[in-house]
Amino acid sequence: MNNRGYVDYVVDVLSSFGNTKIRKMFGSYGVYKDNLFYCIISDDIVYFKVDDGNRSMFEAYGSKPLTFETKDKKQITMSYWEVPADILENRNELASWVQKACEAARRTRKVKRP
Repeated sequence: MNNRGYVDYVVDVLSSFGNTKIRKMFGSYGVYKDNLFYCIISDDIVYFKVDDGNRSMFEAYGSKPLTFETKDKKQITMSYWEVPADILENRNELASWVQKACEAARRTRKVKRP
C-alpha cells in the first residue's frame, strides 16, 4: 500500500522535469512524462523503466527490479527497477536518471496498430 503523501512528494519532485501525470493502477501509481510511462510507485518505492541502455546504472547501486506474484503463484519480474534513495534526493542526478528512464520507455514502447 502506498502512502499518498509520499506519492505526492515524489510526483512533485518528478514534475520539475516536465509535464507529469499519475494514474492509479493495481494498487500502485504509474507516472508519465509527456504521456510516456516511465515510472511506477509501488509500496512507497520508486521504480524507473530499465532496458539495456540504462540497466548498468541500477546494477551499480545494487537496485532490484519490481516483482510481484500472480494469483496462480507465478513470479513476474518487470522492467522497472528501484531508484536509489540518494538519487531521489539529488535533483541534478535525478534529472539524468529520469531522462534515461524516458529514453528506455521510448525504445521499448509498443506501437499501437490502427
